[in-house]
Amino acid sequence: MESVEYYVIGVMSGTSLDGIDLAYIQFKKEEHWNYNIIHKETVAYTSEWKRKLSKAVNFTTNQLTVLNEEYTSLLATVITDFIEGYAISNITAVCSHGHTILHQPEKGITLQIGNLEKLAKLIQQTVICDFRVQDVQMGGQGAPLVPIGDKLLFAEYNYCLNLGGFSNISTELSGKRIAYDICPVNIVLNHYVQQLGLVYDAEGKIAATGIIHVGLLEALNSIDYYQQQFPKSLGLEWVQQNIFPLIDSYHLSIEDILRTFVEHIAMQISSQFTQKGKVLVTGGGAYHIFLINRLRAMSTQQIIVPDAALVEFKEAIIFGFLGVLRMRNENNVLASVTGASKNHSSGVIFHYKKSY
Repeated sequence: MESVEYYVIGVMSGTSLDGIDLAYIQFKKEEHWNYNIIHKETVAYTSEWKRKLSKAVNFTTNQLTVLNEEYTSLLATVITDFIEGYAISNITAVCSHGHTILHQPEKGITLQIGNLEKLAKLIQQTVICDFRVQDVQMGGQGAPLVPIGDKLLFAEYNYCLNLGGFSNISTELSGKRIAYDICPVNIVLNHYVQQLGLVYDAEGKIAATGIIHVGLLEALNSIDYYQQQFPKSLGLEWVQQNIFPLIDSYHLSIEDILRTFVEHIAMQISSQFTQKGKVLVTGGGAYHIFLINRLRAMSTQQIIVPDAALVEFKEAIIFGFLGVLRMRNENNVLASVTGASKNHSSGVIFHYKKSY
């Protein structure tokens, strides 16, 4: 079988606002798809950009238009610096997720900024981006999109669990790939630990000192979303409406909030495991040792935290892969996952042709 190679840069920014993840990856198609991470880097957001992105959900249309332009320019600078810093010359395409500002699929709304055509001109590369919009237009949730990568790149695992701003899970059920958001994770934990002047709770050490508040835990576990069937997804707006007001109504210490919410996360995630096997855990939450230990205590699964490159850059890798599939006009979004009317190949391609 003839092998085909692609060299792409995957670019991802998640709801945790940790920064912009970039990964330069070789994808090779033989009997199966394989990947090799060649270079990787996370570029942290400035405090000003964190403020803008966290407040943008309440921006007016005009403010969002300006923000989209500014963020596209920021991405261009970050991507160009990455290319030049590692002297990368062989690039098939740059595959960028952008940053999600609005995600209300039930209203037909999803907005990822940084996906403007000018990005291709600024970085002088072909860009593949805006992967979610088409799925929402086709009646889908527009999320999660990573499961096609789980299916084709990480098939040896029974479950792929991502612990980012939200937890989401991907698995096979009756011969079909299913995936959905389970519950908030870092988007809540970081919000409260930042009130102590910290960026995040390293290894969950602060959460481990708290006491579970049974009333709050029961109230969290009773939220309607957890009774809904997949496909389903979560966004910042949902957290602001359903989680923060509920937690704040109990007037607890930060330590007790963190401890209670970690227990909530572990309970919600462990309840999703219906078959015994291997669970691949990635995302920033994989470093929350206390949460991982609570997950292990609540389940019989083999919880596997891989090397740091995969933990931190799995989503950038897979969005690079989504771009490769889009170039090949192959399905990169699964209807069984998002609820769209059919499987489809999603993403906008902005070609850049170098002039010599």
